[in-house]
Amino acid sequence: MKFSAINFTCPSCGAPQKFSPATGKLTCEFCSTQTSIEISEDTIYEYDFSEAVSTLTAQKIQSITKSVSCKKCAGSFTLTPYSFSSNCPYCGTPAIIDFIQEITPKSLIPFMLTHKKAQTLFKEWIGSLWFAPNAFKKYLDGDNRLTGYYLPYWTYDSDTTSPYRGLRGDVYYVMVTRSIVRNGRQQQVQVQEPRIKWTPVSGVVYVSFDDVTIGASKTISRTILDSLGPWNTEKLVPFSEEYLSGFEAEEYTIGLDNGFEFAKAKMSFKIEKNIRYDIGGDQQQIHSIQTQHKNVTYKNVLFPVWTASFKWNSKEYHYAINAQTGKIVGERPYSYMKIIFAVLAVMFMVGGFIYMDRDGFLHRSATNSTVIVNPY
Repeated sequence: MKFSAINFTCPSCGAPQKFSPATGKLTCEFCSTQTSIEISEDTIYEYDFSEAVSTLTAQKIQSITKSVSCKKCAGSFTLTPYSFSSNCPYCGTPAIIDFIQEITPKSLIPFMLTHKKAQTLFKEWIGSLWFAPNAFKKYLDGDNRLTGYYLPYWTYDSDTTSPYRGLRGDVYYVMVTRSIVRNGRQQQVQVQEPRIKWTPVSGVVYVSFDDVTIGASKTISRTILDSLGPWNTEKLVPFSEEYLSGFEAEEYTIGLDNGFEFAKAKMSFKIEKNIRYDIGGDQQQIHSIQTQHKNVTYKNVLFPVWTASFKWNSKEYHYAINAQTGKIVGERPYSYMKIIFAVLAVMFMVGGFIYMDRDGFLHRSATNSTVIVNPY
């Protein structure tokens, strides 16, 4: 499928403009001319979940080849199936195309962390890691750069009603006789021993959830997506292509209904915590929970992320930086040679202390020894 790219040109020199997290404006990289982004007064709505799921014509995520023609250099290039914002690989001009999914983002959080600041934070984070390979510590010293992504997320609101059944455990103490050995003799003593009284309980807890965020992308692992939060959704602004200029962006690859299954699992932790509080006592056993969700609403949003990947010993490590808060998540590599040398160094130090202590003991023994000479 062919797409015509959307981009924004500088009113002064005609060069492409990109969104600057430092100023919150479109900025020309050639003459530094800045263009303000008109602040929309549109309301950011929550949409009815049940209605959306019932009216979607295709729950299957579409995957098509996207051929894009750059308006600046007329070059043609292909975007990944779910990408709708990128940069021309020939001239670097931002290229934004139309959506293909039925649900489109109506709001986003703009990039608040500049590329320079993100690289500084990432370098500091790498430098703080013990036993990291030297190649990893020098990762950003070469041509490697962080990539700015707007990743798709779902947010869900839900009013939950959770009837439960279980047991409440209350600790009490009883005096029991125990045999102990004291001064070589066996004795009988009275000691307190804890017991638990279990009482059947049942009840209902009500918990309302607001903006439970679920990553809707398969580009980054679920672990990283879930760990990037929390996101301050109060900073959401109505969607505008200007914020995307110069950044990668993609549509959701995890559907609305599947995303809600992740959200329900996320909500269940808080529901269980509230149930345990409701049961009270010293210990709790929960035998059944039957949660019902009502007034479920959703938003399809875009969140800003700086990403990087590092290959070490045939394994690729992925990292992401929350471009709103600066939080860094990802699996770090270890240099096993550094670990081995560190262990050997500790062993040598311990061995040295033992040797010095032993040498000191021998020296003291020799000094304090008494020599008896037989006069006969």
